[in-house]
Amino acid sequence: MAAAGKCFLVTGSPGVGKTTLIIRVLDALKQFIPSLKIQGFYTREVREGCDRVGFEVVTVDGRRGPLASTIITSRESHKWPNVGRYKVDVSSFESLALPELEVKEDTDLFIIDEVGKMELFSASFFPAVLRVLESNIPLLATVPVPKSGRDIPGVARLKNHPGATIYTLNTSNRDAMKEQIYSNLVDLLQNH
Repeated sequence: MAAAGKCFLVTGSPGVGKTTLIIRVLDALKQFIPSLKIQGFYTREVREGCDRVGFEVVTVDGRRGPLASTIITSRESHKWPNVGRYKVDVSSFESLALPELEVKEDTDLFIIDEVGKMELFSASFFPAVLRVLESNIPLLATVPVPKSGRDIPGVARLKNHPGATIYTLNTSNRDAMKEQIYSNLVDLLQNH
């Protein structure tokens, strides 16, 4: 199991800046410790004009592919699972995200944005997240806020993990949270 303090979970309302915080911490870590071996992914909104039409998965090394969309592109996409108005492209997500979650001896840090409803449609995703957690390699991840006061079971399991520290993001504490998470990770990674 992950040692105490090695699992950093960022939560907060949709649109509060969880992904932006992850990207800012990632960029700062890469500048400060260029030799870091970081694996993982984050999700980005796909927009057409002012409208959000979907999400894409972006790996830490810059590869990208669709995660979910409101635009039906094929017959196959009619069969994809729904989250609200979005159709989730599970196979595209798995092809990018799952290799990023393979535990390797030289990995210093995992980034997972996010462990949420769309991602959890992949039957292979949460077992991969648990392997990362059990690897004792530091993990920075985002999780959604509970809907109707109840967490998704996988999210609850992460939040209740003995090594987890939960950071709740809001518009007034974003910069302070970024600095706090960054400095905690630097301390951890330099003593790693």
